[in-house]
Amino acid sequence: MVPLASFNVFCMKWLNPSVFAAFAFLVLSSFKPSEPPVSLYVSSFENVLGTSFDLKVKAVSESRSDLAEQVALSEIDRLSSILSTYDPKSEFSRWQATRGEPVKISKELYEVFELFDTWRANTHGALDPAAGRIIQLWKTAETKQELPTAAELASAVAEVHQQHWILDPRGNTARHITSTPLVLNSFVKSYIINKVAEKVMGIDGITAAVVNIGGDIVIAGDHRETVRVIDPLAHGENDIPLSTLDLKGKAIATSGNYRRGFSIHGEWYSHIVDPRTGMPAGHVLSAAVIADNATDAGALATAFNILTPGEAKQLAVEKKAEYQIITADGARIESDGWKKLVKTSKASLPKTLVKNSSQLMWNKDYEVAVNLELMRFEERSRRPFVAIWVEDSKKNTVRTVALWFNKPRWLPDLKEWFHKNSGRYQNGTKDVFSISSATRPPGTYTIKWDGKNDDGDYVPPGNYTVYIEVAREHGTYQIMKQDIACKGKVQKFDIPGNAEVSAASVEYRKVTNSNE
Repeated sequence: MVPLASFNVFCMKWLNPSVFAAFAFLVLSSFKPSEPPVSLYVSSFENVLGTSFDLKVKAVSESRSDLAEQVALSEIDRLSSILSTYDPKSEFSRWQATRGEPVKISKELYEVFELFDTWRANTHGALDPAAGRIIQLWKTAETKQELPTAAELASAVAEVHQQHWILDPRGNTARHITSTPLVLNSFVKSYIINKVAEKVMGIDGITAAVVNIGGDIVIAGDHRETVRVIDPLAHGENDIPLSTLDLKGKAIATSGNYRRGFSIHGEWYSHIVDPRTGMPAGHVLSAAVIADNATDAGALATAFNILTPGEAKQLAVEKKAEYQIITADGARIESDGWKKLVKTSKASLPKTLVKNSSQLMWNKDYEVAVNLELMRFEERSRRPFVAIWVEDSKKNTVRTVALWFNKPRWLPDLKEWFHKNSGRYQNGTKDVFSISSATRPPGTYTIKWDGKNDDGDYVPPGNYTVYIEVAREHGTYQIMKQDIACKGKVQKFDIPGNAEVSAASVEYRKVTNSNE
């Protein structure tokens, strides 16, 4: 018990107004309100800027994540209406139809024009908006199945090597001074994801965002993202990646010739062309670049398909970027900083089901590929929920090879998979990594089964059934299956389409991934 005299002294001391105020401030400041918990929310769409769109946000509530999705899509629409080469109503298309007169343009279009001028200089002409003239020439060549002549190439290159606009910062105007077809590709997709990330991070209650449009990715805020870089020689969604990276506060872009190009007399030519020569770039299969700024990453990834490795290294040093280049002859060229960002794997080597020398084992030279093309709608649409799994001849699930959903409460919509496999599923085990790759068409995926079960063991050769289950929110439910004999003999089966899947196939084939 405190003596009365001591208590009186205590009260007299602390009832002094200035002392009491200081004491109260210290007490109150020590009881800061705790930060609200955040959760990770995922949205996936198809047919956004001609490819797929994934948005991940860390938000204090689902309503905040819904707002982030709306803001992101609205910003994509706004910027597309300005910068699209393919929309005849876009600001850029309308400007391209003008000649000789200064036209006042939006700050975004002006900024992109300035960036093209800068990158044209930085790459000594390897990036040029007039590459559209050369692309047009090669598209015609593919239609005719005739290679362009030397004279046609020289004429196209001469058209490219001109000044195509004159910018005036005083009035924010651009004067179009040639009739050469221009395309705002190369890095505009990356420019857009940068702007989208900025908008999303400006929302109260959002602490992090990962914006992925067609394999170009920005990671912003308080979040580390695992990013897998696809192997250009395999490029399945779940293939063994070239690299698995651990990124925070960075952007990554990948460009390559393995998904788009021109086929003439059975020969494949890249859609990435060298404006200096008129020829498709052919010495690089894939280039992935990490930078602080998404526009830099996108521009460098495209340029590195055209420049020599030595030129690429010099430019990367200037821009403080890290890179991985895969050449046509299979060489892997990486910057020192790239290697430091690679995420080391702690996974052990797979076990095997072989008990003795008489038991047969899965032929490791073969794999099962599931090719899936989701129904493409005229407007963008949410990606449906998808489950792809493999059962043995006794109807036991040996492997779930793909499971796409955004919230665990929707898993029962995948009725067949959920009925058979929900007991093995634990909430939170869904893969949350991102994939960086060359841009692919919307809704087009290849999923592979390597012959291992869910525990990582190889299964015996034999007869298996592949199931594809698709459920769309406010759409239809579909399930498809295909029996396939995995016994060392190549097979392929086409599966009829339906309201959710326009085309699908299952094939047992030789392994296409050399990283196994």
